[in-house]
Amino acid sequence: MLSTALDAGVSPETLRKIESGRVATPAFPTIAAIADVLGLSLDALWAEINQSDGGVEPARSDRHAGERLVS
Repeated sequence: MLSTALDAGVSPETLRKIESGRVATPAFPTIAAIADVLGLSLDALWAEINQSDGGVEPARSDRHAGERLVS
């Protein structure tokens, strides 16, 4: 784990917190760096998360997204 954390540019403690769930929403660049070090594609990672969350769709960034949240 130490080499993975260092290669990804994060502290070992940060990686431990992410692994244990103590960091609920790690920053995207942190996840991207860890995935890169582990040889995981972000697409594969998203598919795994999406599958385990029961099919949650990613947030959309179009201008109508706020309208759906308000209704």
